[in-house]
Amino acid sequence: MFAGKHVNVTAVRRKNDEIVFYEVPRTSQRWVQRLKKIPLVRGVVGIIESSAKGSQHLNFSMEAYAEDEAGEQPDHTPVKEEKKGGGWSLSMIVGVAVAGVLSFIFGKLIFTAAPAALEELLFAGAFDNKIAHNLLEGLIKIILLLAYLYFISMTPLIKRLFQYHGAEHKVISAYEAGEELTVRNVQKYSRLHYRCGSSFIVFTVIVGVIVYSLPIFTWETIWERIYIRILLLPLVLGISYEVLRWTNALREVPILRYLGFPGLWLQLLTTKEPKDEQVAVSIASFNRMRELDQQMK
Repeated sequence: MFAGKHVNVTAVRRKNDEIVFYEVPRTSQRWVQRLKKIPLVRGVVGIIESSAKGSQHLNFSMEAYAEDEAGEQPDHTPVKEEKKGGGWSLSMIVGVAVAGVLSFIFGKLIFTAAPAALEELLFAGAFDNKIAHNLLEGLIKIILLLAYLYFISMTPLIKRLFQYHGAEHKVISAYEAGEELTVRNVQKYSRLHYRCGSSFIVFTVIVGVIVYSLPIFTWETIWERIYIRILLLPLVLGISYEVLRWTNALREVPILRYLGFPGLWLQLLTTKEPKDEQVAVSIASFNRMRELDQQMK
């Protein structure tokens, strides 16, 4: 999937090697656009919006996979938010978007509460230093995250998804370098990229440790500790988004570019080296996005 200035496009290769597209114009309510200009707030708004849109596109690809397994022939007409013939409808699109947002929120709550609870149970009576407790909590969170990503990446379906993730990064890097977008040219580039959402995940852990260590956020019981973490989650997400923007802006500065390295290291798990046919699909999606963006100017 590629997000342009005016449209989001997903390309899917069907079982008969045809590539079909799912095209969604990028439209937002005016009040949403205003919120996306406010520092700290824009990060949370952008994450929720991305979760909703991403779920729609992922569901489209899963539906195409299911149709291939059932032996149905692909419709060569690009899908534009609604698929005729009983596939997509407005209610289904809204339903998938809501499910995606709720899944993201539920996942963040679990990965926020579980490490805090685990650290409290294991080390509550070991020492009194709150900063040390917060550092251990962050370490536990990183370990759980890495273990989770490692084990799901071993499944064939997620591995294939991560290969397409790597293909997206390669296409973007080749385009930014001014290369002609051919499979051979694109494959020369790294599957890691500074602007990936994987970097954002790392920053939420680092920023969380700093925010939770501020003297005003103290706790006495495990329930207070979890409550504070959940209450501060929007603030942590908002700050992490600003840090991500900052590291992206500084990635050409010789010393400061290393600030983005933790996110790049995490991408070693969230991306895999793509095959040539997967790169070809990513190129098709990117070119279609650029074509539609030009038309919608």
